Amino acid sequence: MTEGPRKRNSSGVDGGQFESSDLQPGSGKDAGGSRVALQKQIGLVSACGIIIGNIIGSGIFVSPKGVLENASSVGVAIIVWVTTGAITAIGALCYAELGVTIPKSGGDYSYVKDIFGGLAGFLRLWIAVLVIYPTNQAVIALTFSNYILQPLFPSCLPPENGLRLLAAVCLLLLTWVNCHSVRWATCVQDVFTAGKLLALGLIIIMGIVQICKGHYYWLEPVHAFETFRDYDVGLIALSFLQGSFAYGGWNFLNYVTEELVDPYRNLPRAIFISIPVVTFVYVFANVAYVTAMSPQELLASNAVAVTFGEKLLGVMSWIMPISVALSTFGGVNGSLFTSSRSVCLPRLHPLCPLLLSTQAYKAVVLVFSLVKCCIRPVIFDLPRT
Repeated sequence: MTEGPRKRNSSGVDGGQFESSDLQPGSGKDAGGSRVALQKQIGLVSACGIIIGNIIGSGIFVSPKGVLENASSVGVAIIVWVTTGAITAIGALCYAELGVTIPKSGGDYSYVKDIFGGLAGFLRLWIAVLVIYPTNQAVIALTFSNYILQPLFPSCLPPENGLRLLAAVCLLLLTWVNCHSVRWATCVQDVFTAGKLLALGLIIIMGIVQICKGHYYWLEPVHAFETFRDYDVGLIALSFLQGSFAYGGWNFLNYVTEELVDPYRNLPRAIFISIPVVTFVYVFANVAYVTAMSPQELLASNAVAVTFGEKLLGVMSWIMPISVALSTFGGVNGSLFTSSRSVCLPRLHPLCPLLLSTQAYKAVVLVFSLVKCCIRPVIFDLPRT
């Protein structure tokens, strides 16, 4: 870990593909001798925003139903949320070790390529680029549009074409923001991360108020482990899977390692800060849910946070679907910001070295990568013909 990144030959050629030390500072120079690299503009606060913003999407507003359904009792469900958070923290710290040992952007691709070779890295990358990233972004964008439009159609489902059009607009808008400026993208991420934490903070505060009023029946040890069906090891394992979905996104900071200020310090720090914050918020949000809803009511809801808001906020219940929508909007931004870095790395472009001997890399390749990452989910979002 103290040896730093592995050295590459001065020609930048490794196995026939251009590497140029992956554009680490000082590795490539333009005609004037200046450094050509992605600027290190992501500080500790923005790093925490990327992790928290990518983890907290629609999961915490929807997943509690699946966790409780498979856990069979409120007490076991809360234990699952705590344990899943601990497992996520351990996995994230292991991933941080990879991030500081192989300090290159690209996340999984960079690590798989360095450890298992170019073919394995290539396969991992293109599965992500062609399948994982676009489908993930399309689903999150559609979730955003659904929560935005649903309050406008209280008595029926929103029109499918409207959902897909708004999702496409969301993707195109955030792609433009990311193309315009890294600072704009990180500012959007910071703002929407703060917004989703405020929304969850509101849920937690309402839960505390409920507890102060004496509404904690399902939190008492006598009742917390009352089962609505027999425990089953297989179902409890499924509850961990549901909880893991809500914690997904903890690895995204490693996709932008080269843009992180002092990654050897800030990458582990961001994980140490972000994962406990998310775990705390998730656990207490679930505690808040059961102060207002019985397990049966929670299981009958398709959007737990929305039902929670309807029960406690009255005429202000519209706050919850809007909060979920804003949370997913930030999730789309974070996904575009990080996934585009996997595509724009110079070692993925079998172009002549001249491309990377100029400032064209920063001005063209990154924008091209963002547009490429946007095109497929937009196509997925368009109406089927």
